[in-house]
Amino acid sequence: MDRYLVISSDGHAGLPAAEYREYVDPEFRAAFDAALPIQIAMTKEAEKRFLVGDINAEWRKGREYELTGAWDPTARDKVLDADGVAAEVLFPDGITEMNAPPFGAGFSMGSEGVTADLQWAGCRAHNRWMAEFVQTAPERRIGLACIPLLWDIDLAVEGITWAKENGLGGIILPPMWGSFPGYHDFRYDPVWAACQEMDMPIHFHSGPSPATDYFGAGGLAGGDAIPPGAVGAYVTEVHIWLTRPLTFMLWGGAFERFPKLKVSMTEGTAIWVPEYLALLEQRYAETPYSQKMGDFRSHLSMSPADYFRRNVRIGASCMPRREAELRHEIGVEQIMWGTDYPHPEGSWPNTIEQRYDTFRDLPEDEIEAMVGGNAAAFYGLDTEKLAPIVARIGPERASFGNGGGPA
Repeated sequence: MDRYLVISSDGHAGLPAAEYREYVDPEFRAAFDAALPIQIAMTKEAEKRFLVGDINAEWRKGREYELTGAWDPTARDKVLDADGVAAEVLFPDGITEMNAPPFGAGFSMGSEGVTADLQWAGCRAHNRWMAEFVQTAPERRIGLACIPLLWDIDLAVEGITWAKENGLGGIILPPMWGSFPGYHDFRYDPVWAACQEMDMPIHFHSGPSPATDYFGAGGLAGGDAIPPGAVGAYVTEVHIWLTRPLTFMLWGGAFERFPKLKVSMTEGTAIWVPEYLALLEQRYAETPYSQKMGDFRSHLSMSPADYFRRNVRIGASCMPRREAELRHEIGVEQIMWGTDYPHPEGSWPNTIEQRYDTFRDLPEDEIEAMVGGNAAAFYGLDTEKLAPIVARIGPERASFGNGGGPA
């Protein structure tokens, strides 16, 4: 085919907050009604504290219809077609469209100040809606289920099983565990086993952090002035909170015990990967400096960096040219390009131009892998079902090379 299969590893979708009510278990709807105005107020406050309120308002002007693609499948497919995207991975949404799931569900799923039953109810509500949304174009949508596994491992396995049976293509786990055991603990093995058995990739998404560390005692809920440099410190360190769960899984032997387990790290850039891998290799190597640490390696049959290369992929949202130039150090087979639609920091509505700037004049086989081939393999997609879509809207291979313009 003379066109590329393009799969976005990072899309966001979710209902306007009030519309989640019908998806919430009936016994929690009174709590939903009470919590809704608080959730909306907190989301607006978070928008201010991240200094994106004015940017968000300006970003929306003239794009109101296209942004309804956050929940409207017809509008979404028009955006995907215009961007040349045949399929995409779907995370929950949040600040941009004020459409985060209820009760602390979403891709954060924090454990502090949260009621377990309510958070599970919020996750179930989002997962039910996501399963319906996927069915509007199942060949194009890889929906992810929110699984707040910290509270109840058996319930988490049930949630993963439900997600698989209802057409979802992977799960999202909370990247921070608070006072619960870290992801190197054996208590999570039933979850890893279920994900391996059902071929359900695990996802961690950038964004969550200990907000009080950056924004003061009120965190994202407000209540005090934002300390100077809060956002700068946050954006400098946010990738730490994304990669931390992976570090624990790598050293804890999760991929040793479950060699077919899959993990995607999304929207945290890929620039950190070469140094992270070098650090893992150095820490695993026998050196005079590591001898006093005792035996911390014998439960692993290879270095954590090798597990990373085998089991982990990077959801490289809005991937810049610099990361494309570092693709061999990162790992061409690790990279899964993404748009981050419908967020203002994403590539849309300039996806075609940005994608060209990133991948121009690179070898065809490497472009093919990074823009779609790696994701198709990782998620086990039926590329034959996607072929008619690719033939209709996929970017032409010739448009990326020999000085040609984007198409």
